Amino acid sequence: MERARSSPGPTLVSRTTGIDAPAFAAAFDALPAPRTTWNAPGDALVLGSGAAATLTASGPDRFARIRAGADDLFDSGNVHAGTEAARPRLFGGFAFHEGGCDGDPWAPFPEARFVLPRVQVTFADNGVWLTVNAVGADADPDAVEERLAEERDRIGGLAATDDRPPRPGIAATRRTTSREAWRESVEAAVDRIRGGDLRKVVLAQALEADLDAAFPRAATLDRLAEKYPDCHRYYFEPDADGSAFFGATPERLVALRGRTVETDALAGTTGRGETPAEDEWLAQELLDDAKNVHEHELVADTVREQLEPFAASISAGERRVRRLATVQHLHTPITAELNADRHVLDLVEALHPTPAVGGLPPDRALETIHDTEPFDRGWYAAPVGWIDAAGNGAFAVAIRSAVATARRATLFAGVGLVADSDPDREWDEVQLKYRPILDELETAE
Repeated sequence: MERARSSPGPTLVSRTTGIDAPAFAAAFDALPAPRTTWNAPGDALVLGSGAAATLTASGPDRFARIRAGADDLFDSGNVHAGTEAARPRLFGGFAFHEGGCDGDPWAPFPEARFVLPRVQVTFADNGVWLTVNAVGADADPDAVEERLAEERDRIGGLAATDDRPPRPGIAATRRTTSREAWRESVEAAVDRIRGGDLRKVVLAQALEADLDAAFPRAATLDRLAEKYPDCHRYYFEPDADGSAFFGATPERLVALRGRTVETDALAGTTGRGETPAEDEWLAQELLDDAKNVHEHELVADTVREQLEPFAASISAGERRVRRLATVQHLHTPITAELNADRHVLDLVEALHPTPAVGGLPPDRALETIHDTEPFDRGWYAAPVGWIDAAGNGAFAVAIRSAVATARRATLFAGVGLVADSDPDREWDEVQLKYRPILDELETAE
């Protein structure tokens, strides 16, 4: 794990100023890689560039090592944030499991990587803020303030170009799992569930897509923001060489502020209707469907059990249907008050993987996933989010996602299997879950 320190003097210097709002795409294109974006309901949109500090880790203790690195980084500093939304934060994510980044397309991605952006633009409710961070040998307040003035003149007020790049189009696709292999895998998993070896397991597929044109990064993020405003949207470039992991996920893993925890149970899926009446019928069918309700309750019960060791109290809202552009999900909001001060990564490690992306019992489910899926999950279905100096943070489950390079994208999607799962219905559900990303790559008709 890389840790940047300076001695004597503060480890971290951070300066922020308000700026005239630039267009997101224009600012994105003006900032050098590696870039990061994060946006969630109730949270500011953050666009980061470069790395004042990078923390990486691997292995079973990767959560603890990232926490130790974050504590070290934030231990002392000279910070003028200007507004809470622009305070220094580390942004990044983890691999789904140890060794999960060994194969393509995950080679550029460590099993855990968090970055403190060197330059950051924060689009908040109270304005747009520009931040410059420096760590170690670069942590000179005068130099940081000089860089802040330069970036303000360069980025402030940047206008959007007249024409947004079109969707790139798809030249060819390749499935990592054939329909026949999928049927065999689902039937084998269902047999294990009915035999009592498993209660639930989530199996995923990967879809490789060759693009007709270069992947339009900023335009794709803009389109996802327009279509999925109520989802967590994320984008991570692990280096300056062109790979990016991005998506728009409806599933929050955990958010911590002080001792207040917010999380969700999200499991059980159906499509959207062609008419409002059909949409309502599908939603009611989902609420009444025994298979989907059973799958959902397994997730909700497990999330509450995982929080109990940390919580003074836990409460769950009413199960409801959450509608997205292409699918509908069963959703139960869950809140808790902690019994002591905790770091957000303590909760991330305790909750990951939820049964919505792993299964039950967790160890048996992970064995089944490892033995069945013919690809590495990498950061797919894993925690992505941010950490601040107080140990607060917010993390989402990185589903509805893809890894993209200049002319190729690899999409991931999965489904939860229980005792009465049908291979054909589960196949169809996977195809629905590809749509959020696939729709932004295919040429519009």
